[in-house]
Amino acid sequence: MRTSDPVRFRRACEATLIPAGTSVVVPEGTEGSLTQALGQSFTVYVGGNLVRIDGRDADAIGQTLPAPLVVSETATREELEALVWKQLSTCFDPEIPINIVDLGLVYDCLLEDMDKTSYRVKIRMTLTAPGCGMGGMLTQDVRERLLEIPRIKDVAVELVFDPPWSWSMMSDAARLQTGML
Repeated sequence: MRTSDPVRFRRACEATLIPAGTSVVVPEGTEGSLTQALGQSFTVYVGGNLVRIDGRDADAIGQTLPAPLVVSETATREELEALVWKQLSTCFDPEIPINIVDLGLVYDCLLEDMDKTSYRVKIRMTLTAPGCGMGGMLTQDVRERLLEIPRIKDVAVELVFDPPWSWSMMSDAARLQTGML
């Protein structure tokens, strides 16, 4: 959801400066505009800068997160793989209101058996620009979202830049959303 709703920080809150990726603390009482509320994070325009607020701090800006993920303990490998892709679709580029799957940032997703009941997920992904300071934040977001899935016990995310990302890697839905289709 893209918005321009006003927000007031109810408490001091750690945030990530976009696109630099540096950590800042937004003081209690600071006013800003909520520009993006998608997945498990929020983008807020504060004092001439965009900052990303992690979902764990949603209360600091008067927001709530979607209900937690519920998965059957008897889910098949195929069901878990579909759920992994669904979770990846809850990870959003903080500047572009499109998830990383539709942006074409995820190149590979592989589930590996760890034992009879648990899996490791290996992800190969890229960024829209090699110098993007948000790479660490995006890879951490992917890890955290996938580890929310029961039976996923390890997640390895590799950032790659070959092939380089281009607009042609976006899904038709993403291109339509950005006016490129």
